[in-house]
Amino acid sequence: MTETAGPPLSRTCYATLWLWPGRAIYRGASLQLDTHSGSVACLAVGVDAAFTVHVGRVSFKARSALIPARTPHRLVAHGAEMIFAYLDPGTPLERACRRQMKMHTGPIAHGHRHEDALLDFEAPEAWLAKAAATEGRDARLDPRVRAAAAAIVRDPCAAESAAFFAERAGLSTSRFLHLFQQETSTTFRRYRLWARMLRAGAALTRGGDLTSAAMDAGFSSSAHFSSAFHAMFGVPPSRLYASTRIVFAESAAPSEVARREPERRG
Repeated sequence: MTETAGPPLSRTCYATLWLWPGRAIYRGASLQLDTHSGSVACLAVGVDAAFTVHVGRVSFKARSALIPARTPHRLVAHGAEMIFAYLDPGTPLERACRRQMKMHTGPIAHGHRHEDALLDFEAPEAWLAKAAATEGRDARLDPRVRAAAAAIVRDPCAAESAAFFAERAGLSTSRFLHLFQQETSTTFRRYRLWARMLRAGAALTRGGDLTSAAMDAGFSSSAHFSSAFHAMFGVPPSRLYASTRIVFAESAAPSEVARREPERRG
């Protein structure tokens, strides 16, 4: 199976992808995204212009939108630069961001109350604080779900099944799966897939290529990884990573502990 990657992103955009356990932020060139469905919620912000969201038969323009997990959609940017923040449902951040959205169109919330502030991107942690605009009073996840989510992020390739976590939580498997989806708005399987994507990204910061990163993250082949990545993010990984600097932090607070610089044209 040969991947059709399309043209690389502009190499003058200095796109950066920040990764850390359970979370990711992309800032850079507007991506020509295909229809896709994320495993976690995504906060999209058009830095220099609005964008159009197509979901089902509905289309609307926005400058900021919070797209829930498992929502097939296509986003068309009308400017040169976008920010995409992928928010771990294992923290209160996604709920805090959702409370800041002023409007809803179908399943998608849009019009962040502090939209103008989000156009000014500083350090990623400072930007997330503006996106959440919360004093931390939000109720946390059910501790049984939080423990399972944390274990998956630590080792997304571990063999522990939903039945394992259900037994540890004192629940039936069906009840645990229902609770996990109720608390996180995504499924157990999709959350594990998301964690594996983060692990693959981390492997790239250590100098690996897409094939070795796919193997490190537990995918059966690079084609399997590329297909899953494209379905989740709307762009082939080879096209994104060819022109994007990757920063990975081991802790929850982002810091530049490792990076992969994109090639530059002379």
